[in-house]
Amino acid sequence: MSKQKNVFISHHHGDDSHVDSFQSMLGRGEYHVRNSSVRMKPANERRVKEGRVSDNTIKRLLRMKMRWASTVVVLIGPKTHSRPWVNWEIEQAHKLGKRIVGVFLRGGTQADVPKALDDYGQAIVNWSTKGVVDAIEGRNNRFESPSGELREPVHAMATSRC
Repeated sequence: MSKQKNVFISHHHGDDSHVDSFQSMLGRGEYHVRNSSVRMKPANERRVKEGRVSDNTIKRLLRMKMRWASTVVVLIGPKTHSRPWVNWEIEQAHKLGKRIVGVFLRGGTQADVPKALDDYGQAIVNWSTKGVVDAIEGRNNRFESPSGELREPVHAMATSRC
C-alpha cells in the first residue's frame, strides 16, 4: 500500500526535470508525493521576464502553495545556492513551521547548499529513496555531505516536546 505525502519542492527552475525524477524515485518506493510547487511553463516564464507578474503576486502564490504542504523539500543542484527565490521559499517554510529537508541531486556539492537551508533545515540527505522518505517523515535528521558522510549541522536545532 502506498503512502501519500503533500510536499512543496523548492528548486532552481533549470532543475525541473529532477522534480519529475524525484517523484518517480519515491513512487518506486511506494511513496506518492503530491507536489504543490510552481513549475515554470514557457508562457509563465515569459510573463515573469517581461515584468507582467509582480514579486508580491509570486510570493502570495508560493505562500498559498506552501501552506498546503506538510514538508518543504529543497533539491540541491549546481545553481540552487544562488537562486534568491529558493532562499526566500526556505525562509517562508521556516516562518510557517514546515519541516525542511534538503536532497542532493547527483553531482550536487556542499557549496551548492543554500544559506537558508543551512540555517533552517532539519535534514540534508542524499538521493536515495529510504533516506529521503525517512527525512520527510522525521525519522532521519541527519546532515549528510554529498558523498553520504555525516556532517555537523551549521546551526543547532531547537527541539521541544508537547
